[in-house]
Amino acid sequence: MFAPDNVLAQWEAQLPESQGNARLLLLAELAWHCRQRNVARARLLAQEAAELVSSLTGEEGKLAAALLAARFTLIEAEAQWLAGKLEVGEGLAQQALLAFEREGNALGCADAHWLLAWIANDRGDCAGSHSELAIASADARAAGDMIRADIIDAAAAIFCVFENLQEATIRWGQRFTDDDGAHPAVAGWVRDYAGITAFQGADFGRAVALLMLSFEAAMATGQVRRAITIATNIGNGFTSLNAHDAALEWMQRALELARPTGWPMCVGLCLMQTSETLRHLGQGAAARELLHEALLALAPLAASRAYAVALEYQGDLALDLGDAQLALDSFQQLQLRGEQLGQSDFKSSARRGQAHALSQLDRPHDALAVALSALDMARGTGDVGNEIAALRVLAQIHARHTLPGPHDMAAPNAVLHYLEAAMQLAATIDGYPVPAALLDAAAREYAAAGDYRKAYEVSLQANAVRDQTHSQEATSRAVAMQVQYRTERAQMDGEHHRQLAASEAQRAQVLQRTNATLAHLSAIGQEITAHLDAAAVYRVLDRHVHGLLDATHFSIFLLQPGGEQLCCAFGKEAGQDLPPTCYALSDPHANSARCIRERREILIELDEDGATPNLIPGTLPTLSLLFAPLCVGDRVLGAMTVQSLRARAYGERERLVFSTLCAYGAIALDNASAYREVAATRAQLMDKNIELERAYHTLEEVSLTDQLTGLRNRRFFLQHVDADVAMALRRHEQPGLSAEREASPDKDLVFFMVDLDHFKEVNDRYGHAAGDAVLVQMQERLREVFRESDYLVRWGGEEFLVLARATDREEAKVVAERVRRAVAHRDFVLPDGTTLSKTCSIGFACFPFMPSQPRLLTWSQVVELADMGLYIAKNSGRNAWASLYCTETTQADGLFRRMMQQLEQTVASGEVRVVTNLVQPPMLRGERRRVGLSSDLA
Repeated sequence: MFAPDNVLAQWEAQLPESQGNARLLLLAELAWHCRQRNVARARLLAQEAAELVSSLTGEEGKLAAALLAARFTLIEAEAQWLAGKLEVGEGLAQQALLAFEREGNALGCADAHWLLAWIANDRGDCAGSHSELAIASADARAAGDMIRADIIDAAAAIFCVFENLQEATIRWGQRFTDDDGAHPAVAGWVRDYAGITAFQGADFGRAVALLMLSFEAAMATGQVRRAITIATNIGNGFTSLNAHDAALEWMQRALELARPTGWPMCVGLCLMQTSETLRHLGQGAAARELLHEALLALAPLAASRAYAVALEYQGDLALDLGDAQLALDSFQQLQLRGEQLGQSDFKSSARRGQAHALSQLDRPHDALAVALSALDMARGTGDVGNEIAALRVLAQIHARHTLPGPHDMAAPNAVLHYLEAAMQLAATIDGYPVPAALLDAAAREYAAAGDYRKAYEVSLQANAVRDQTHSQEATSRAVAMQVQYRTERAQMDGEHHRQLAASEAQRAQVLQRTNATLAHLSAIGQEITAHLDAAAVYRVLDRHVHGLLDATHFSIFLLQPGGEQLCCAFGKEAGQDLPPTCYALSDPHANSARCIRERREILIELDEDGATPNLIPGTLPTLSLLFAPLCVGDRVLGAMTVQSLRARAYGERERLVFSTLCAYGAIALDNASAYREVAATRAQLMDKNIELERAYHTLEEVSLTDQLTGLRNRRFFLQHVDADVAMALRRHEQPGLSAEREASPDKDLVFFMVDLDHFKEVNDRYGHAAGDAVLVQMQERLREVFRESDYLVRWGGEEFLVLARATDREEAKVVAERVRRAVAHRDFVLPDGTTLSKTCSIGFACFPFMPSQPRLLTWSQVVELADMGLYIAKNSGRNAWASLYCTETTQADGLFRRMMQQLEQTVASGEVRVVTNLVQPPMLRGERRRVGLSSDLA
């Protein structure tokens, strides 16, 4: 679903050399995983792959071509969604979904439903988004892809947090764990859920820490839109902590990611969050300009949560700027959007903002009522941030207008009552400083009430908070002044050097060359340390050593495990590989060992007629030899040496270059070693995870299967039925699928209740082993009749429930007759060889019961109708089948109750017709048994 960057790098490296089907698969993978990293490149890759698809032949080739074409359609659908073209994106996603469904590709269906969920979310259709995510999760599980399922569930949990924090915690709190071994995309989504939960609970410090980890995971797995959203949320978290510099830094990071994409949701998010931070900094005019641009960008997505947030920011900004009417209009629009989205934080903040605006418009009683409503709502959902805001607004209303105080008031007046409550609540939030403005207001009220001691204490607290803020601002100003001073000083020094005498000119040139060399070395260092493979580090060092130094000989020696031996890991001289050599670390003649023992650089310079000491056999007699240890902190990894055939080849500049290269090389080699260890550990963990996952799947399969017959059990049925019901409802209700429904009537679900007639007699007469044998043979006959895609469930004892999926309701009676014949026309064989003739009774019902009103009856009610059909067959002589169907005269109002209590009258009136193989009229009267559904489903 989301591949890490290192995997994409491997595919990119393989692409130039690949051909045929291998190239086609690489193109498809890269196109899919570039869909947010680089939309234009994803389209080009998909286009090239589509040209190769036409060469696929045979049945398997046609299947692969159909799936790839659907995948490319889904890539384009996501591109349209990102660009804010929701209708186009939805149409393409539906087209891809139909193709995946035709081919029975559950993973493709999961990805299509995932995209449809986000399109619904941007449209403000929360119910639709939840439904699509539920289906996507079920499809991912059906395909055995738990990574997809975990990501989808985490997204669903995030949506729930916005709707109601307490309910989301109850539902999802135990679902996820912080597993360091999880796929990075899964870990990122889980931390995103945990961070949003902490943020909504006003634990801003923890929220920021978790969201930073989530941001890194999103960036590493190509989820650019998610990364932008998370970055703005991190900025929002810092704003809530009054850390505005950090907030602006994250807003800028998000905007730098969003601007090149042009995606309206992302650009709008960044602009409005930056605007909110500027508002907190008192930059009203700049905030208004950015917010106006954000609202224009989000206009195509006016039903989304992001647009609702922008309305909230517009209201708060209007209050700051004294435009109470605009603020009231904004918060009234926000209340409507909050109701439509069903998200509790908007409901509370909208009322809080309206109360503030109404107070400024001199409507005190309206303001008080709305503010109390906002306070109750915030408390009810555990929204601490909005609770503090509501308390502050209540204090402002009472300070502005003469109104009766609350009945539980213990403070001298209502203003202090609400201010004290706000301060006490704010003090419980980790890392959140009680705002100086709130403390100042409380100090003024204490003084007005005559409590001067308390006023003084609170005033001191306000000054402390303000001093802290001023101290931070002073630090920022000092840093700016220091930078300006250094710049001016550098300019003065440059002018001074230009005026130096000719004797200083050469020194200035040397300094300039040194600065250029250092800049070059910095770029080289980035290249060297970017590699995590030791062989690649050697090659990069070798190339740059020869580019910067006169080095006929270059080699790297590494300490071996135990630290007693030093061996040559890489060595070249005059373009030829050096023979492998090893030295004892205690060897007094090996300069490489000596530089390690002494932890220092060693330079050896020889005369042209001198002999190179300790010359390695087969190597050239060099005159300049430079050795240095490779150190990372207090650890020594080995030594590096360069040697030249020229005398005195290494001056001060060359030694600086060499020591810098040694430092970069040591870091890179240490990183490579650590990466190898991590990779090995990760491989071991992956193997263990695979084993555990297999064991889990085995145990889960056992828990979902009836041990006698091998059929599915009730637990399996209850886990999967909701997704199939949602699919059936979508087929009946979604306008975009009308043509598909007309072309294919197989859009219904049919529930069959099958019961062996007089089965108790088998156990009583022949024993339970014989009864078990009959049940096993019964499941074999059911499998012969039904398809592999249908659910065959042992419902209890000799009773079976079958869910026939994607079935034409008019063909259900044919299937029922086939079941009856499969049982009645063939004897059962008991363990002792005795043959036994048995019959069965069958009742069935179709979902939806009324196609014109698909949601009239629930699936559990339809199962009860199938059970009623079974009752009719049993009481009319057995060895039969029966079903209840609606008619054109069926009245929806109270239909299920009337069928349960007055079946004979509903049949007689023509509202319901009985479809059966019985020759004689079926018996409809009498007490009917209830189907064994649990009370929460019936």
